[in-house]
Amino acid sequence: MGDVAMTVPVIKALLDQHPDVSVTFVSRPGFSDFFADIPRLTYFPADLNNTYKGFTGILKLYADLKSGEYDAVADLHDNLRTKILRNLFRISGKSFANIDKGRAEKKLLTRFPNKVLKPLKRTIERYGDVFRELGFPVNLKYDLVKDQSVLTNEVIAVTGLKTQAWIGITPFAQYKGKTLPLEKMDEVIGILGNHDVKVFLFGGTPLDKKICEQWQQRHYHVVSVVRRLSMEHELLLINQLNVMLSMDSAGMHLASLRGTPVVSVWGATHHYAGFLGYGQSEDNIVADAIECRPCSVYGNKPCFRKDYACLYNISPDTIVNSLLKFV
Repeated sequence: MGDVAMTVPVIKALLDQHPDVSVTFVSRPGFSDFFADIPRLTYFPADLNNTYKGFTGILKLYADLKSGEYDAVADLHDNLRTKILRNLFRISGKSFANIDKGRAEKKLLTRFPNKVLKPLKRTIERYGDVFRELGFPVNLKYDLVKDQSVLTNEVIAVTGLKTQAWIGITPFAQYKGKTLPLEKMDEVIGILGNHDVKVFLFGGTPLDKKICEQWQQRHYHVVSVVRRLSMEHELLLINQLNVMLSMDSAGMHLASLRGTPVVSVWGATHHYAGFLGYGQSEDNIVADAIECRPCSVYGNKPCFRKDYACLYNISPDTIVNSLLKFV
């Protein structure tokens, strides 16, 4: 989800700066709301779990796409599926370009010892490079821009009217190496209760829902919106937040889409790998300076120390103080 959200500002910049260009964006159906109301963009919802599953599904996807009048193919993912798809287009005579993920550089960044700790090209710039290679220069400004969206009645029924500062929290990430321990997050939530704020909890899975509902029961200032709002309505709520607290996860990138500042917590990963949210400030990063960090690009490698000190060393008070700058 986060990777797809990061493509949005690049696609917007491409279309804004090249008014003669139109784009068909192919991705999973659940991400279509990220691209709503973008002029000259057609979203192609590819159900990769059913209609376009497996190798025969890729062939079907190509067959369904090839009737479009495309001048070029931009591969922003560079996995096995997209490699096959872009090569099918290449055989049919279409030009293409694909993202360079900088895997060798990232390996040096995450090794230990002898780590090469330096900032790498941002992933969003790597997306931009794909279009530049195709002959379409893209200038990315990295501004956080709030739109003028207002909450619908369906959202207000869950959130209530805004009478105080609103803080969103996305407590979860795909991997343990990117997730603040739940007991520490509980402390953060509890401390925020000493201030005039309302906290909204975001998540996706049934387990996320269960945990967030438990926090809601324990803390009067907390509302869980997990599995209560559609993606469209979650984005409307995120737009109204003063600030979002997120791991190195999709929540940070969704907040960027809506111009909302993020206090981001980083454990096994590091923003030097290029995944800081579009328009987000390094000044709002909370992380420990332990020497083995980062040990992973995506947070999926087990901690070789076994103790995940990079996350357990983070003070809840530090996180809260960073959030309170925005309320």
